[in-house]
Amino acid sequence: MKTDTAAISPIAVRYTAHSKLATVDFNDIPFGKTFSDHMFLMDYSGGSWNNPRIEPFGPIPMHPASSGIHYGQSIFEGMKAYRNPAGAPLLFRPDQNIERFNRSAERMAMPAVPPALFMQALRELVLLDRNWIPDRPGSSLYIRPLMYAMDEFIGIRVSENYRLVIMTSPASIYYPKPVEVVVAQDYVRAFKGGTGYAKAAGNYGATMLPLRMARERGFDQVLWVDGVEFQAIQEIGTMNVFFVFKDKVVTPPTSEGTILKGVTRDSVIDLLRDRGLKVTEEKITVDEVVAAYDSGALLEMFGTGTAATIAQIGRMGYQERDLLFDDSRWELSASLKAELAALRTGVVPDRFGWNVELE
Repeated sequence: MKTDTAAISPIAVRYTAHSKLATVDFNDIPFGKTFSDHMFLMDYSGGSWNNPRIEPFGPIPMHPASSGIHYGQSIFEGMKAYRNPAGAPLLFRPDQNIERFNRSAERMAMPAVPPALFMQALRELVLLDRNWIPDRPGSSLYIRPLMYAMDEFIGIRVSENYRLVIMTSPASIYYPKPVEVVVAQDYVRAFKGGTGYAKAAGNYGATMLPLRMARERGFDQVLWVDGVEFQAIQEIGTMNVFFVFKDKVVTPPTSEGTILKGVTRDSVIDLLRDRGLKVTEEKITVDEVVAAYDSGALLEMFGTGTAATIAQIGRMGYQERDLLFDDSRWELSASLKAELAALRTGVVPDRFGWNVELE
């Protein structure tokens, strides 16, 4: 599909008449329920992106025949902005999220967004609503880019018209307590050759029933495995997953295209290697995890994601067993979480060059 490479256009801004900022209790901001004053929109038609604009946050009219809601041509991303000690907004590795967004777009036959234009939109939107960035520990401004097909047509074909929306939402900790996961046994998230590596809306819609079933059993999330033997571990519903053994750290590989290439996952791998620790991306099965747990070789299990950051796993359910993890042994995940938080907020020097300070 043709992608516009023209020069960046000025972004028109229509300011909100009534800010909601004063009504927000930043000591109580549940994830994904409070939204900032403005949003960015841009449309794709005639083979190019046009009409970039920032408007007051609110409902977006949609034709009932829009192909995005009929045939699932819809993708999204998750990013975060923080404040550094001086109060300046920081974006954490936005280039990686932009790159992944465009990989998802390619897989879903959607147009790529020129990275410079994407970055300009993020910069102007976050700076405009910079006062919405919480400064409390564990909090951040969550950024949700979204693209969906807009052809007003009932019929299965690649759409010719799309809309990009970027909204922001102040949020506190996604998982306030250790996460409890159950291994999927009857349902599958992704197969080789599918869309598992893309942040496609349908990937998540298909997980809603098993997620509800898991929560009815007292678990928070599903630990997804392959759909052939139901053994090879892939990822948790909202996170990539890591296993800490006595001699190494293991995370499943993304090479088969069934696992999302997480930005936080990649950052954790870099942090581990920077510490001189052995970390491998290799196939790991449920039976191997259970055996290592029983022998005492498995020390920790944790998840990584933009929303979740680093979340320790307190329980893993498998068939009729519960693997319970001792929080007194969560040394590595706790130190990684603290280090990543310090890097993201500019408390310590950014030796990796991950942060983009907005001026």
